[in-house]
Amino acid sequence: MSHLQFHVKKPLTEHHMPGGKSKERFFLFSLAGIQFTHILDFMIMMPLGPDFIRELNINTHEFGLLLSSYTFAAAIAGVFATYFVDRFERRALLLSLYVCFIIATLVCGLAPDYHSLFIARAFAGAFGGILGSLVQTIIADSIPFERRGKALGTVMSAFSVSTVAGVPLSLFLANNIPSLGWRAPFIFIALISSLILYLGYRNIPKISGHLGHSHAGSRLSQIWNIFVAHQHLRAFIFMALIMLTGFSVIPYIALYLTSNVGIDNSYISLIYLCGGIVTLMSSRLIGHMADRYGKVKVFRVLAVISLVPLLVTTNLMPVPLWVVLINSTAFFVLVSGRMIPAMAIVSQVVEAKIRGTFMSLVGSVQMLASGLASVIAGVVVTIGSDGKMEHYNLVGYGAALCGLLTFWLVGYIHTDKQAH
Repeated sequence: MSHLQFHVKKPLTEHHMPGGKSKERFFLFSLAGIQFTHILDFMIMMPLGPDFIRELNINTHEFGLLLSSYTFAAAIAGVFATYFVDRFERRALLLSLYVCFIIATLVCGLAPDYHSLFIARAFAGAFGGILGSLVQTIIADSIPFERRGKALGTVMSAFSVSTVAGVPLSLFLANNIPSLGWRAPFIFIALISSLILYLGYRNIPKISGHLGHSHAGSRLSQIWNIFVAHQHLRAFIFMALIMLTGFSVIPYIALYLTSNVGIDNSYISLIYLCGGIVTLMSSRLIGHMADRYGKVKVFRVLAVISLVPLLVTTNLMPVPLWVVLINSTAFFVLVSGRMIPAMAIVSQVVEAKIRGTFMSLVGSVQMLASGLASVIAGVVVTIGSDGKMEHYNLVGYGAALCGLLTFWLVGYIHTDKQAH
């Protein structure tokens, strides 16, 4: 693969990716690799929950705080990023932030105690959060709206790959390298990220079409105007509700299955593996369906159907493993699948010259909402004297309500393309 020499000097939303399908494929693969590592860095915390609680001697509330240190830092960093994200060429900014993310993740693996891990997770979250919104901005800048659902499906399949390969492999390393334990996954992620950094350097083109636009007024007033525009506020609330639906439930699935459903801890990686494999196959299909049948219509179908495995998950009694696998796989496919049409809709709310700022704010809202979700759920659920989780069903009912609100709100998000 030779280094791409083309520069994108104007917004690409009206054009095809230069260099043909082959270079577009490597371009999307590189972006998917970046998404894979920072999503895995976030996701690995959840199945390792029982390990952290045991080895660091913390409770569910402190574990929730450990998760939210990543998400709240990502939310704050996303707001800070609005000051500069549209002022730099996209490729250089993306790769620079990725280097910082790799260093922060490695430090997580070297952290000696809970408090230092908490701080290291915050730094990893700060860089990872900006990376997530910047990748989505680059796709929106580079791929026409008519094909964007499929492109987002490709890149967002990184979530599936992280559950198919990343999470089980990370858990395997944590369980089979006693000298490292929970540290092993973070060192593994840092090593894989270094390889993806090289691929990104070779395959991501310069994207500068958003530069050279004059902006009236101070930067703070520009950001405020972007934030408070009615159509933007609806998009922010919509994304917050999506995250509240999923991330009030997801962080505590492993703990609930082992303590309440009676699933052995060794099967947790199998649950993530099965969910990830099917999600990997379904992500591109969902993206294709969103492009063909309409983003709003496909989102609404997924939003409603996803409530079934969500409510089953939070009310599950001791059942055979195969029942758990069917339900958890459906949960992964449907809950993550909603994000594909949702991001395609939201990415087209604004024009290219302010898209980086807008998507950074969207990323901040997503991370803030997911952090709040894990903290609120961590307060609601408790560990009883018998070692079982209590009140997880209440978390499920609240998540379902948020899911129903997204079904209603998506119809009020207007884009400058026909998303319906």
